[in-house]
Order: sequence, then structure tokens, then C-alpha cells
Amino acid sequence: MHMRQALCGLAVAACLSGGAALAAEPDFKVPYTEFDLPNGLHVILHEDHTIPMVHTNIWYRVGSSYEQVGRTGFAHLFEHLMFEGSGHVKEGEFDRLLESVGGNNNASTSTDRTNYYCTVPSCALELPLFLESDRMGFLLDSMSPNIVDNQRDVVKNEMRQSYLNRPYAKIWLELPALMYPEGHPYHWPIIGSMYDLTAAG
Repeated sequence: MHMRQALCGLAVAACLSGGAALAAEPDFKVPYTEFDLPNGLHVILHEDHTIPMVHTNIWYRVGSSYEQVGRTGFAHLFEHLMFEGSGHVKEGEFDRLLESVGGNNNASTSTDRTNYYCTVPSCALELPLFLESDRMGFLLDSMSPNIVDNQRDVVKNEMRQSYLNRPYAKIWLELPALMYPEGHPYHWPIIGSMYDLTAAG
């Protein structure tokens, strides 16, 4: 027992001294270049040539706080829809093309933004740039009621698996209403409500 207490004391001391060291060195910087493209896209570029990989992370200023009562869950639903093909990329091709060059990708939705991120070998940078630009400009060319219905069911199943059928996870559906008053844009959960998802159409 004394050994355990001694180890805990050392761990706390290490954390405290580490925090002091960080506070004493505020000069840590990540160099980057920042500029706007003619189409309005704001770019923040950081170069690190340690390994031959490149990472893209596209942020849209759209999240659940842009929704309204009775029409919630749409930002997250559109996150899913944007993986289902675009004007020049067939349904299912987005992941297949990236995986064919050794890449991977995913996305997330929050209250204030939706982001899509992708990592590929640096020699394949043009591929994620093409895929992102195509769904940015030609998403509606591939949209259909069948695709919307399919992804709505996927999101509803995510609701069941991640919140409704997982022990204690329902708190994440209830917490926003407890933390933010009615009328506040954070008052509802990011994934929306099952009722609103069913009514979306």
C-alpha cells in the first residue's frame, strides 16, 4: 500500500512539474500559411516533411445550431449524404478511390461545424482535392430520394446503437436540454431526434 501511495505521489509530482514546464515555455509554435482562394475558400496550410503523407480537413460552418425545433438532425444527416457520390463520383466510389491509394477518411458534426478529413500518401494529394471539390460543387447531381431514405435509416440506426441501446448513453440526448434553455441553438442533441429524422423528407 505504501508503494502504491509513493507511485501516486510521484505521478502527481510529475504532472505538476510538467505543467510548470509547459507554462514556462509559451513559445511553442506551429508554422502555417493562411490565404483565401478566389472561390472564397479560406486555407490554412501547414507543412511537415517528416513523413510522405498529406492530410486535408475541410470545415463547413454548418452544425446542429443552424437547425430549428422540429427540424433537427439535418446537419449530421447531410454529413452522411456527402459520402454518397457527387456529379463525377458514383455512389460508393469515394471510399474505394481513397482506399485504392492507401488513404482513409471520415467526418464529424458538432454544434457549429461539419468537417471532412482525409489522409493519403503525398503523391496522391490531387485525389482528395478532386473528391472534396466535386462534392462541394456537384453534390445535388447524384442526390435521389432513395439515397436520402437510405442514409436517414443509417443515421436512425446510429441513434439506436450509440444512444438508445447503449448503457447510460441516453444522457447525451438529454444533456443539451438540461444545459441550455429552450430557444438556445444548443438546446437539442447534434444527432437530432428520431421523430425529426423520420419526418425529414
